[in-house]
Amino acid sequence: MRLSLVLAALALTSCASTRPASATLQGLPADLPVLTRAEWGAAAPVAEMVPHTPTVITVHHTGTPADPGRSTADKIRALQAFSQRADTLGDGTPKVAWADVPYHYYIGTDGLVAEGRDVRFEGDTNTRYDLTGHIQVVVEGNFEETEPTPEQLASLEGLVVALAGEWDIPADAVAGHGDRAVGQTVCPGENLKPFLPVLRDAVEAE
Repeated sequence: MRLSLVLAALALTSCASTRPASATLQGLPADLPVLTRAEWGAAAPVAEMVPHTPTVITVHHTGTPADPGRSTADKIRALQAFSQRADTLGDGTPKVAWADVPYHYYIGTDGLVAEGRDVRFEGDTNTRYDLTGHIQVVVEGNFEETEPTPEQLASLEGLVVALAGEWDIPADAVAGHGDRAVGQTVCPGENLKPFLPVLRDAVEAE
């Protein structure tokens, strides 16, 4: 049994922890540019999280303008700080404090992949759907208005294919946020949606 699956089994047989181990990276390709939680200076989760076994991959966009002049480390630190406090969303909706970054991976404009929440724990969302089993991958940008960069698309494909292989996730289990929360969101944006079939084809080809 692969080490990552052993670790996942151990996590699922124990109580939810406020300090889970770092997300497993063994299945990611060596040429994928990855920024670990330790490298971006992640704070520990501030509450218990729900353990799960990944079974699907859900693609998001941040829904905000990309900021290529700001480091990915700085952006995900800011996202974590916002996530871990009660606050107000852009539309005025109140947001409760979450334990950690809601996403498991964050892809910056340069294609750098930042490790977010441990994949062995459920993420969070402002929409209503069951997050059990979801690996949440977010790509920086508002793709209703702009296009993802070639670097983002390359990293997204490499990450999704690797995660699908690591967790035995089939191609038809790769979808966009709007496919999961129908009628609630346009995420991941009209300009990223056409790439979802490309991701499924790439997973199918492995």
